[in-house]
Amino acid sequence: MDAIKRILLWDYPRASWQYDIIVGVVLVFVFVTPYFISFGDRPKAAAVAMVNGGYFIESRQLEGVAEQQQPIRAAAIVNAKYKGHVVINNVAPIYDDAEQELKGYLAYPKQ
Repeated sequence: MDAIKRILLWDYPRASWQYDIIVGVVLVFVFVTPYFISFGDRPKAAAVAMVNGGYFIESRQLEGVAEQQQPIRAAAIVNAKYKGHVVINNVAPIYDDAEQELKGYLAYPKQ
């Protein structure tokens, strides 16, 4: 029981073999822990951001949504994010100039 108490309280002097083992275990834990085990500390990219005159919505948020249903889905996403009652009038796709890759959508609210 005394050894467990000393390990938990990190009670070994520096440069001792016990200290080195504890440091090794911590390093193995940090570098070997799989990416899917999350401790809630990973930054998340903003899926929705307010921009001048509208809202930027990441492309994955409207993936697979029919074009006529995009304003309805965009309004639901924006209202969930900002806890409001925004009505989206128009949704325009934003493409990368060089690669013509879809980067996201610009959702314009009803004025």
